[in-house]
Amino acid sequence: MDAKINYQLQLDKILASLDLNKKPKLLLHSCCAPCSSYCLEYLNQYFDITLYFYNPNIVDREEFQKRFEELRRLVDETKLNADIVCPPYEPSEFTEKVKGYENCPEGGDRCGICYALRLKSACDYAEQNGYDYFCSTLSISPHKDAQKLNSIGYALAQGKSVEYLPNDFKKRGGYLRSIELSEKHGLYRQNFCGCIFGKQNQTKN
Repeated sequence: MDAKINYQLQLDKILASLDLNKKPKLLLHSCCAPCSSYCLEYLNQYFDITLYFYNPNIVDREEFQKRFEELRRLVDETKLNADIVCPPYEPSEFTEKVKGYENCPEGGDRCGICYALRLKSACDYAEQNGYDYFCSTLSISPHKDAQKLNSIGYALAQGKSVEYLPNDFKKRGGYLRSIELSEKHGLYRQNFCGCIFGKQNQTKN
């Protein structure tokens, strides 16, 4: 079995090389406010950040809007000067991609397709709009596969003018800090990833 790559160590090396007097532009894909809280706090000193709220996997418009409003409130309250880009909610973009994978277990191939869908959109937007790096907050969750997320990110950046920023945000107490920040700001912490399959699985459990 291949050894797991330490993506946090890779991130450390990149951060140590940056000129803090001239912050590079980072497009940070955001799945929700709780996951974004620590990532924003951590990366703000190194990057000029734009949050990219592209999540067509979310089960319905009400849930989508609730998560987006919480993200906007988090940015307002923390005063970290992050911009937010929110593409239109088009759930068919997700359902078409995962057709035939509806019965996959959580964390399986369907989730990999979902990671790739959202990261590709972030990569394309970042390249088209002159960002230096792109990545996602998804790796902060203990339920998300950081090895798979990062391998997808690196593959998408091949041949592009934007670089992928490796990460495993759950490391160094990142996940626990996100819980603390969520409690501090009273953030809505959803109990499922966002998609209908995750919601159904949560109901079963």
